[in-house]
Amino acid sequence: MTDPARIDPERIRDRRAHEDLNIFSRLPAVYAASRRQGQQFLKAGGGISIVEWRVLWDLCEAGPMTIRDLAAIQRADHSLLSRALPEMKRKGYVSMHRAERDKRQTIVEVTAQGRNVYEAAAPVMARRRAALREVLNEEETRQFIGLLDRLEDFLRTPAQDILEKDFAQ
Repeated sequence: MTDPARIDPERIRDRRAHEDLNIFSRLPAVYAASRRQGQQFLKAGGGISIVEWRVLWDLCEAGPMTIRDLAAIQRADHSLLSRALPEMKRKGYVSMHRAERDKRQTIVEVTAQGRNVYEAAAPVMARRRAALREVLNEEETRQFIGLLDRLEDFLRTPAQDILEKDFAQ
């Protein structure tokens, strides 16, 4: 067991300051905070999940589409949506059918009940976006998204490519 007298508050403070600048350690906390807040908003807006919200929002805004289209718009894993959609169908929020031309594709469409659920949640989620605009204006949001795009491109770089690169020290 460590002797409490050996704990160095200054080193701990320095380590925390260092980690505050570590993007890799910050991203999970930001993601978790975003999900928690989103869940709180959606609880107030009818009690649907974040995945349900995103699917209904996309379908109400863009109309019927394939699961692949939904995954691309949401930057989500296709399998996540494939698991969530049957439950949404069971709840009566969406209908699903095979595409006429390519039977491998499933077309997802919002139902009247799904649209009603979306319309109950939409004003609450619009308030969330409006509140964010108080923190980041449009230009700052575009800059932030640009930085996220660059970070995402970096994170999609195979580790081996980075390990083989010679960085100037």
